[in-house]
Amino acid sequence: MTQSTQTISPLRQRMIDDMTQRKLNPKTQEAYLRSVIKLSRFLHRSPDTASADDLRQFQLHLAQNGISNKTINATITGLRFFFETTLDDHQALRKMSTVRDPRTLPVILSPDEVKRLLEATTNLKYKAALATAYGAGLRASEVTHLKVTDIDSQRMVIRVEQGKGSKDRNAILSPALLALLRDWWRTAQAQRRMLKGGWLFPGQNPVNPLSTRQLRRAMDASVKLAGLDKHVSLHSLRHAFATHLLEQGIDIRLIQVLLGHKKLETTAMYSQVATRTLRDTHSPLDALTLDPPG
Repeated sequence: MTQSTQTISPLRQRMIDDMTQRKLNPKTQEAYLRSVIKLSRFLHRSPDTASADDLRQFQLHLAQNGISNKTINATITGLRFFFETTLDDHQALRKMSTVRDPRTLPVILSPDEVKRLLEATTNLKYKAALATAYGAGLRASEVTHLKVTDIDSQRMVIRVEQGKGSKDRNAILSPALLALLRDWWRTAQAQRRMLKGGWLFPGQNPVNPLSTRQLRRAMDASVKLAGLDKHVSLHSLRHAFATHLLEQGIDIRLIQVLLGHKKLETTAMYSQVATRTLRDTHSPLDALTLDPPG
């Protein structure tokens, strides 16, 4: 029996060790490695031989080939780790510069549209998972990695372990969501699809959690069945959660905490899409008494 093994270069292993030492998220590590691989393919030689001019030409190459600003910035971040941490070279990137990434406002589903979407979701597991994304404002990966023990019905909170930025936080657990989750739990238990103390939303093999890819597909199918003509994604449910809370008059600082945002300015974006708030805000023009024209 032959076994194929992939040889890892000492340079790549050193970078992996540096990232592991700093406990970087596995997805972050993959992204950083991709950045260095892209540079190596552009150079057709080892990336540690790149000069400042080489790196400038590489960024120019990315820009000329229609690579998005967000991807260019992410690539530079990965290269910065490689050169400054792994190679201890703090001058190599002096001719590279991040690109301003214009922030676009998200498309927001109305409460009625969210209701239509959830009602169109006939699979109970997917319905409960999508309702959790909206009802607690969770990211896709946070939903899929919930465990049964994360649901605290006594305190009415959902414990989110190691969310974005490797931070734990508590999310709200509404009575309506708790009732739906209990329906799903009873069904899953009866069908032996959930392990004791295991994943709240297990995959086909209950040892593994539901994948975010599967959940996104369920979201897309529900959007289609609900007849929604807005261009929305699974993350739109989190956007809707924040926007609808703001329209209810909930303090934006509390919404920041519930979303797990590090900066208030990130949460403040929702004030621009909260149409009910804008509608209820009176223009100073309304306080003026203007003479009729003519």
